[in-house]
Amino acid sequence: MTRTQRQQALVLAATTLISASGCAAAGSDEPVIVVTTNILGDVVQNVVGDEAEVRVLMQPNADPHSFEISAQDGAMMRRADLIVTNGLGLEEGLQQHIDSARSEDVPLLVAGEVIEPLDYADGDSGGESEGAPDPHFWTDPALMADVVDELEQQVLGIDGIDSEAVEAAAATYQADLAELDAAMTEAFATIPADRRNLVTNHHVFGYLAERYDFRIVGAVIPGGTTLASPSASDLRDLVAAIEEARVSTIFAESSQPDRLVQVLADGADLDVDVVELFTESLTDPGEGADTYLAMMRINTERISTGLSP
Repeated sequence: MTRTQRQQALVLAATTLISASGCAAAGSDEPVIVVTTNILGDVVQNVVGDEAEVRVLMQPNADPHSFEISAQDGAMMRRADLIVTNGLGLEEGLQQHIDSARSEDVPLLVAGEVIEPLDYADGDSGGESEGAPDPHFWTDPALMADVVDELEQQVLGIDGIDSEAVEAAAATYQADLAELDAAMTEAFATIPADRRNLVTNHHVFGYLAERYDFRIVGAVIPGGTTLASPSASDLRDLVAAIEEARVSTIFAESSQPDRLVQVLADGADLDVDVVELFTESLTDPGEGADTYLAMMRINTERISTGLSP
Protein backbone atom coordinates (compact mmCIF):
# COMPACT_ATOMS: atom_id res chain seq x y z
CA MET A 1 0.00 0.00 0.00
CA THR A 2 1.38 3.34 -1.00
CA ARG A 3 1.62 6.30 1.35
CA THR A 4 -1.29 7.98 -0.43
CA GLN A 5 -3.43 4.86 -0.11
CA ARG A 6 -2.64 4.62 3.61
CA GLN A 7 -3.68 8.25 4.10
CA GLN A 8 -6.92 7.65 2.22
CA ALA A 9 -7.63 4.60 4.36
CA LEU A 10 -7.06 6.57 7.56
CA VAL A 11 -9.41 9.35 6.39
CA LEU A 12 -12.07 6.77 5.51
CA ALA A 13 -11.73 5.10 8.91
CA ALA A 14 -11.99 8.43 10.73
CA THR A 15 -15.05 9.41 8.69
CA THR A 16 -16.73 6.10 9.45
CA LEU A 17 -16.04 6.51 13.18
CA ILE A 18 -17.49 10.06 13.21
CA SER A 19 -20.57 8.91 11.30
CA ALA A 20 -21.10 6.02 13.71
CA SER A 21 -20.79 8.42 16.65
CA GLY A 22 -23.32 10.77 15.10
CA CYS A 23 -25.79 7.93 14.56
CA ALA A 24 -25.38 6.78 18.13
CA ALA A 25 -26.13 10.30 19.39
CA ALA A 26 -29.16 10.62 17.12
CA GLY A 27 -30.42 7.24 18.27
CA SER A 28 -29.71 7.90 21.94
CA ASP A 29 -31.69 5.84 24.43
CA GLU A 30 -32.30 8.91 26.62
CA PRO A 31 -36.07 9.31 27.06
CA VAL A 32 -37.68 12.35 25.45
CA ILE A 33 -40.57 14.18 27.11
CA VAL A 34 -42.34 16.80 24.99
CA VAL A 35 -44.24 19.56 26.81
CA THR A 36 -46.60 21.94 25.04
CA THR A 37 -46.56 25.07 27.24
CA ASN A 38 -43.55 26.67 28.89
CA ILE A 39 -45.27 26.85 32.29
CA LEU A 40 -45.70 23.09 32.36
CA GLY A 41 -42.28 22.73 30.76
CA ASP A 42 -40.62 24.38 33.74
CA VAL A 43 -42.55 22.16 36.18
CA VAL A 44 -41.67 19.01 34.22
CA GLN A 45 -37.99 19.96 34.10
CA ASN A 46 -37.95 20.41 37.88
CA VAL A 47 -39.39 16.94 38.41
CA VAL A 48 -37.47 15.10 35.69
CA GLY A 49 -34.08 16.76 36.12
CA ASP A 50 -31.41 14.98 34.08
CA GLU A 51 -33.36 11.74 33.77
CA ALA A 52 -34.85 12.65 30.39
CA GLU A 53 -34.57 15.26 27.68
CA VAL A 54 -37.41 17.76 28.14
CA ARG A 55 -38.39 19.59 24.95
CA VAL A 56 -40.76 22.55 25.39
CA LEU A 57 -42.69 23.60 22.29
CA MET A 58 -43.92 27.03 23.41
CA GLN A 59 -41.35 29.82 23.37
CA PRO A 60 -41.05 32.40 26.19
CA ASN A 61 -43.52 35.30 26.03
CA ALA A 62 -45.76 33.43 23.58
CA ASP A 63 -49.55 33.08 23.70
CA PRO A 64 -50.63 29.48 24.38
CA HIS A 65 -53.89 30.03 22.51
CA SER A 66 -52.25 30.91 19.21
CA PHE A 67 -48.69 29.54 18.99
CA GLU A 68 -47.99 26.89 16.38
CA ILE A 69 -45.21 24.40 15.72
CA SER A 70 -43.28 23.08 12.74
CA ALA A 71 -43.86 19.77 10.99
CA GLN A 72 -40.55 18.64 12.49
CA ASP A 73 -41.84 19.33 16.00
CA GLY A 74 -45.02 17.44 15.16
CA ALA A 75 -42.96 14.43 14.09
CA MET A 76 -40.96 14.67 17.33
CA MET A 77 -44.20 14.51 19.30
CA ARG A 78 -45.11 11.24 17.61
CA ARG A 79 -41.76 9.73 18.68
CA ALA A 80 -41.82 10.99 22.29
CA ASP A 81 -41.81 8.76 25.37
CA LEU A 82 -44.36 11.10 26.98
CA ILE A 83 -46.24 14.24 25.97
CA VAL A 84 -47.42 16.64 28.67
CA THR A 85 -50.20 19.03 27.68
CA ASN A 86 -52.47 21.44 29.50
CA GLY A 87 -55.63 20.42 27.67
CA LEU A 88 -59.09 21.92 28.23
CA GLY A 89 -58.80 23.76 24.91
CA LEU A 90 -55.78 25.87 25.83
CA GLU A 91 -53.33 24.87 23.08
CA GLU A 92 -55.70 25.70 20.24
CA GLY A 93 -53.04 25.57 17.53
CA LEU A 94 -51.64 22.17 18.52
CA GLN A 95 -54.68 19.96 18.81
CA GLN A 96 -54.16 18.19 15.49
CA HIS A 97 -50.61 17.26 16.50
CA ILE A 98 -51.76 16.05 19.92
CA ASP A 99 -54.50 13.96 18.31
CA SER A 100 -52.01 12.51 15.83
CA ALA A 101 -49.62 11.49 18.61
CA ARG A 102 -52.49 9.98 20.57
CA SER A 103 -53.54 7.94 17.53
CA GLU A 104 -50.02 6.48 17.43
CA ASP A 105 -50.27 5.48 21.12
CA VAL A 106 -47.78 8.02 22.43
CA PRO A 107 -48.37 8.29 26.21
CA LEU A 108 -50.09 11.57 27.13
CA LEU A 109 -50.45 13.39 30.40
CA VAL A 110 -53.27 15.92 30.02
CA ALA A 111 -53.09 18.16 33.08
CA GLY A 112 -56.69 19.29 32.68
CA GLU A 113 -57.80 15.69 33.15
CA VAL A 114 -55.89 15.35 36.42
CA ILE A 115 -57.61 18.22 38.20
CA GLU A 116 -61.29 18.95 38.71
CA PRO A 117 -61.74 21.92 36.34
CA LEU A 118 -63.88 24.94 36.98
CA ASP A 119 -66.37 26.03 34.36
CA TYR A 120 -66.52 29.56 33.00
CA ALA A 121 -69.33 31.32 34.86
CA ASP A 122 -72.22 33.29 33.39
CA GLY A 123 -70.88 36.36 31.64
CA ASP A 124 -67.30 35.08 31.56
CA SER A 125 -67.45 33.93 28.00
CA GLY A 126 -69.39 36.43 26.00
CA GLY A 127 -71.90 33.64 25.35
CA GLU A 128 -69.37 31.57 23.38
CA SER A 129 -67.89 29.24 25.96
CA GLU A 130 -70.20 29.60 28.94
CA GLY A 131 -70.09 26.37 30.92
CA ALA A 132 -66.90 25.22 29.17
CA PRO A 133 -63.96 24.16 31.35
CA ASP A 134 -61.45 26.85 32.30
CA PRO A 135 -57.89 25.70 31.38
CA HIS A 136 -56.02 28.23 33.58
CA PHE A 137 -55.66 25.92 36.59
CA TRP A 138 -52.02 26.87 37.28
CA THR A 139 -53.07 30.05 39.10
CA ASP A 140 -53.87 27.68 41.99
CA PRO A 141 -50.58 26.03 43.10
CA ALA A 142 -52.49 23.32 44.98
CA LEU A 143 -53.84 22.09 41.65
CA MET A 144 -50.36 22.18 40.17
CA ALA A 145 -49.34 19.90 43.04
CA ASP A 146 -51.97 17.39 41.87
CA VAL A 147 -50.49 17.52 38.39
CA VAL A 148 -46.99 16.92 39.79
CA ASP A 149 -48.28 13.80 41.57
CA GLU A 150 -49.55 12.38 38.29
CA LEU A 151 -46.44 13.51 36.41
CA GLU A 152 -44.20 11.68 38.87
CA GLN A 153 -46.13 8.45 38.38
CA GLN A 154 -46.03 8.64 34.60
CA VAL A 155 -42.35 9.51 34.46
CA LEU A 156 -41.53 6.59 36.74
CA GLY A 157 -43.14 4.32 34.17
CA ILE A 158 -40.64 5.31 31.45
CA ASP A 159 -37.82 2.83 30.83
CA GLY A 160 -34.38 4.01 31.88
CA ILE A 161 -35.57 6.49 34.51
CA ASP A 162 -33.81 6.57 37.89
CA SER A 163 -36.84 6.31 40.18
CA GLU A 164 -35.03 7.54 43.29
CA ALA A 165 -33.83 10.70 41.54
CA VAL A 166 -37.32 11.50 40.21
CA GLU A 167 -39.00 10.78 43.54
CA ALA A 168 -36.55 13.06 45.38
CA ALA A 169 -36.97 15.87 42.84
CA ALA A 170 -40.76 15.58 42.93
CA ALA A 171 -40.78 15.74 46.74
CA THR A 172 -38.60 18.86 46.69
CA TYR A 173 -40.84 20.56 44.16
CA GLN A 174 -43.97 19.63 46.08
CA ALA A 175 -42.45 21.35 49.11
CA ASP A 176 -41.80 24.43 46.95
CA LEU A 177 -45.44 24.44 45.82
CA ALA A 178 -46.69 24.15 49.40
CA GLU A 179 -44.44 27.05 50.42
CA LEU A 180 -45.76 29.10 47.48
CA ASP A 181 -49.37 28.42 48.45
CA ALA A 182 -48.70 29.49 52.03
CA ALA A 183 -46.97 32.70 50.87
CA MET A 184 -49.87 33.57 48.56
CA THR A 185 -52.41 32.94 51.32
CA GLU A 186 -50.51 35.21 53.70
CA ALA A 187 -50.06 37.99 51.13
CA PHE A 188 -53.69 38.02 49.99
CA ALA A 189 -54.92 38.04 53.58
CA THR A 190 -53.71 41.64 53.81
CA ILE A 191 -56.22 42.78 51.15
CA PRO A 192 -59.57 43.87 52.61
CA ALA A 193 -62.51 41.75 51.44
CA ASP A 194 -64.20 44.67 49.70
CA ARG A 195 -61.11 45.28 47.56
CA ARG A 196 -60.62 41.72 46.31
CA ASN A 197 -61.96 42.53 42.85
CA LEU A 198 -60.07 41.40 39.74
CA VAL A 199 -60.24 42.80 36.20
CA THR A 200 -57.81 41.46 33.57
CA ASN A 201 -57.33 41.23 29.79
CA HIS A 202 -59.23 37.96 29.63
CA HIS A 203 -60.50 35.39 32.10
CA VAL A 204 -57.45 33.71 33.57
CA PHE A 205 -57.86 33.98 37.35
CA GLY A 206 -60.90 31.82 38.07
CA TYR A 207 -58.88 29.25 40.01
CA LEU A 208 -56.95 31.86 41.96
CA ALA A 209 -60.22 33.57 42.85
CA GLU A 210 -61.74 30.28 43.98
CA ARG A 211 -58.81 29.38 46.23
CA TYR A 212 -58.03 32.79 47.71
CA ASP A 213 -61.50 34.34 47.86
CA PHE A 214 -61.39 36.98 45.12
CA ARG A 215 -64.26 38.27 43.01
CA ILE A 216 -63.85 38.30 39.24
CA VAL A 217 -65.45 41.56 38.13
CA GLY A 218 -64.77 40.93 34.46
CA ALA A 219 -62.30 40.88 31.61
CA VAL A 220 -61.69 43.13 28.64
CA ILE A 221 -61.65 40.19 26.21
CA PRO A 222 -64.68 37.92 26.71
CA GLY A 223 -64.15 34.22 27.18
CA GLY A 224 -61.12 32.14 28.04
CA THR A 225 -59.23 32.70 24.80
CA THR A 226 -57.21 35.67 23.63
CA LEU A 227 -58.51 35.05 20.11
CA ALA A 228 -61.88 36.65 20.93
CA SER A 229 -62.62 40.36 20.58
CA PRO A 230 -64.66 42.64 22.84
CA SER A 231 -67.65 44.50 21.45
CA ALA A 232 -68.55 48.08 22.33
CA SER A 233 -71.34 46.80 24.58
CA ASP A 234 -68.89 44.42 26.31
CA LEU A 235 -66.65 47.36 27.16
CA ARG A 236 -69.56 49.53 28.33
CA ASP A 237 -70.81 46.76 30.62
CA LEU A 238 -67.34 46.22 32.04
CA VAL A 239 -66.84 49.92 32.71
CA ALA A 240 -70.13 49.94 34.60
CA ALA A 241 -69.06 46.89 36.64
CA ILE A 242 -65.70 48.49 37.44
CA GLU A 243 -67.36 51.68 38.61
CA GLU A 244 -69.86 49.76 40.74
CA ALA A 245 -67.15 47.62 42.36
CA ARG A 246 -64.83 50.65 42.69
CA VAL A 247 -61.91 48.70 41.25
CA SER A 248 -58.61 50.45 41.92
CA THR A 249 -56.35 48.43 39.62
CA ILE A 250 -56.77 46.61 36.32
CA PHE A 251 -54.27 43.88 35.50
CA ALA A 252 -52.86 43.51 31.98
CA GLU A 253 -51.23 40.28 30.90
CA SER A 254 -47.65 40.40 29.69
CA SER A 255 -48.38 38.15 26.69
CA GLN A 256 -50.85 40.66 25.24
CA PRO A 257 -50.75 44.34 24.31
CA ASP A 258 -52.44 46.38 27.03
CA ARG A 259 -53.97 48.98 24.67
CA LEU A 260 -57.53 47.85 25.33
CA VAL A 261 -56.92 47.80 29.06
CA GLN A 262 -55.57 51.36 28.91
CA VAL A 263 -58.61 52.47 26.89
CA LEU A 264 -60.88 50.82 29.42
CA ALA A 265 -59.08 52.47 32.34
CA ASP A 266 -59.39 55.86 30.68
CA GLY A 267 -63.10 55.26 30.08
CA ALA A 268 -63.97 54.44 33.66
CA ASP A 269 -64.97 57.32 35.91
CA LEU A 270 -62.37 56.28 38.46
CA ASP A 271 -58.69 56.69 39.14
CA VAL A 272 -57.66 53.24 37.90
CA ASP A 273 -54.10 51.97 37.61
CA VAL A 274 -52.95 49.38 35.05
CA VAL A 275 -50.46 46.81 36.35
CA GLU A 276 -48.78 44.11 34.26
CA LEU A 277 -48.96 40.48 35.32
CA PHE A 278 -47.34 37.33 33.93
CA THR A 279 -50.15 34.86 33.45
CA GLU A 280 -50.04 32.53 30.45
CA SER A 281 -46.37 32.40 29.55
CA LEU A 282 -43.01 32.44 31.23
CA THR A 283 -40.44 35.02 30.16
CA ASP A 284 -36.84 34.81 29.06
CA PRO A 285 -34.32 34.77 31.93
CA GLY A 286 -33.92 38.18 33.53
CA GLU A 287 -37.38 39.41 32.54
CA GLY A 288 -39.05 38.66 35.86
CA ALA A 289 -40.92 35.40 35.38
CA ASP A 290 -38.66 32.75 33.89
CA THR A 291 -39.97 29.99 36.19
CA TYR A 292 -43.44 29.04 37.36
CA LEU A 293 -42.59 29.79 40.99
CA ALA A 294 -41.14 33.20 40.11
CA MET A 295 -44.18 34.04 37.98
CA MET A 296 -46.60 33.22 40.79
CA ARG A 297 -44.62 35.13 43.38
CA ILE A 298 -44.30 38.32 41.34
CA ASN A 299 -47.99 38.20 40.44
CA THR A 300 -48.90 37.75 44.10
CA GLU A 301 -46.81 40.78 45.03
CA ARG A 302 -48.33 42.95 42.29
CA ILE A 303 -51.90 41.91 43.02
CA SER A 304 -51.45 42.49 46.74
CA THR A 305 -49.89 45.90 46.18
CA GLY A 306 -52.37 46.93 43.52
CA LEU A 307 -55.48 46.08 45.55
CA SER A 308 -54.34 47.14 48.99
CA PRO A 309 -55.49 50.53 50.38
